[in-house]
Amino acid sequence: GVLPSNTCFRKMNFEYFDSFSHFLFTVKPFLNQEEYQRTEDIVKKFKNGIGKELHEKLLERAKSRRNWLEDWWLNVAYLDLRISTQIHCNIGGPSPCVEHCWPPKEGTQIERACINTWHTLKFWDLLRKEKVPVERSLDEVLDMNQFRMIFCTCKIPGVTRDSISHYFKTEAEGECPSHLVVLCRGRVFAFDAIHEGNMLTPPEIFRQLTHIQKTCHSEPDGPGLAALTSSERTKWAELREYLINLDPKNSTLLEKIQRSLFAICLDDSSPHATPENYTEVSRLTLGGDPTVRWGDKSYSSIFFSNGIFSAFCDHSPFDAMALISMSHYTEKNILENEGKWKGSNTVRDIPWPEELVFTVDQKIINEIGYAKEVYYKKVSDLQLVHYAFTSFGKALIKKQKFHPDTFVQLAIQLAYYKCHGRPGCCYETAMTRRFYHGRTETIRSCTMEAVEWCKSMLDPSESTYQRLQLMYQAFAKHNKMRSSCENGKGFDRHLLGLLLIAQEQGLPVPELYMDNAFTVSGGGGNFVLSTSLTGYTRFNGGAVPMVEHGYGFFYSIRDDRCALNSNN
Repeated sequence: GVLPSNTCFRKMNFEYFDSFSHFLFTVKPFLNQEEYQRTEDIVKKFKNGIGKELHEKLLERAKSRRNWLEDWWLNVAYLDLRISTQIHCNIGGPSPCVEHCWPPKEGTQIERACINTWHTLKFWDLLRKEKVPVERSLDEVLDMNQFRMIFCTCKIPGVTRDSISHYFKTEAEGECPSHLVVLCRGRVFAFDAIHEGNMLTPPEIFRQLTHIQKTCHSEPDGPGLAALTSSERTKWAELREYLINLDPKNSTLLEKIQRSLFAICLDDSSPHATPENYTEVSRLTLGGDPTVRWGDKSYSSIFFSNGIFSAFCDHSPFDAMALISMSHYTEKNILENEGKWKGSNTVRDIPWPEELVFTVDQKIINEIGYAKEVYYKKVSDLQLVHYAFTSFGKALIKKQKFHPDTFVQLAIQLAYYKCHGRPGCCYETAMTRRFYHGRTETIRSCTMEAVEWCKSMLDPSESTYQRLQLMYQAFAKHNKMRSSCENGKGFDRHLLGLLLIAQEQGLPVPELYMDNAFTVSGGGGNFVLSTSLTGYTRFNGGAVPMVEHGYGFFYSIRDDRCALNSNN
């Protein structure tokens, strides 16, 4: 089941000198000899000087915490951001049910929403009972803490830093909120998923959602307050405070949304989707109607009018693999039941949904209009394709004795090199859940070995034999890096820790972090390629690129195909 917090996981460790030698390897592709020599001198000065003192202080911090990085990472990577996190940080992706029992079909939105919602509630119930199987990687158990953050969790905007409100509890821990919120045509509703101790069935959820839909379709649209969650964070924090001061009731309604299990978003769009092409639905998932997306909820289910649906999540409290595990569970159960409800059609006399009617004034109405205008302008700049590559997949790659993830990473490097004529600094997510409350480390995929291989592929004078030898070297390097990062021996989080210690001590930013090599190799959130393997299931989603001139590239690898979500 969900692991209790006192489970004995390894603490994240780091080898001081290894971090610097690994860092130097990864900056080489982006520097000439003179620049590299300068960076080498800066690194040497840092590691033999102030770096040692900072490292000692970092070790002190690690003594008093089971995970020295956890709070820092949450703040620096997510909660301190002032940009629109709904646009720039949220993750999302379509359900693959279009590939089997649920192809696009008008008139199925509510029917499918109630079945998917029921299976999602069953997963919540398993979490409450601590019966979700503990995940493993090879022979090691993985930390399951992130699963606690899927339900009853919401980000709260702050003027300088956001916070996370988290209300989920296991049955052993006590009571847990059990209501859902539904967003439809600019309005917000809520209803309880439990009635007299028993979970609502799909026919009962159908009754609730149909009531909401009929109400919204027969009356004028609501104000669309949810659009404010797409604003820049300080602006949204100030408007939220204004709302609460306008009427204390607004505070109660906001808390109702924050505490809810998750959000059901009824979207009037009807995106095209086939098993080979998810482009339109993926684009609308990340950049669709902001009045039916509460961007701060940790988990939302978006149901489009043609029965296609997507997950949409705030990235702050958890990483994509927790979401994919839950999505895989719901899809498996939908498929096993052929997309139908095979239980009783009896509908109990349950309370009708309650509408959450906020008190708004002209200022708020104007701000909602402005938020929508800014949002649509920003998302119109997003170019996205989401296709399935069906020539081959994991089965053939493994038959050739290659690691499927490394195969795709090298393909990304070659594609970038062919397009731009230079190496592309690349962030690949490595999962560090072997450690207590572990999240991620950075695999820097653009190695000298990868670059040499890319050059050989574009050099007509190179022999096939030479290209193969260089490719084997590039594979070996990437495989080794992945293993190091997953085992807590990466260096990006360590370097971040040293920088944050310096900032806490009120010291000037060390020269290492001001050096051009740090930035051009991707440091400080400057990776031109932001990439992640989303596993080996049918699920694939994505997020927007890390930098304006960059690309996001997210992929899942199945036996017979690779699903590729690329955007810029």
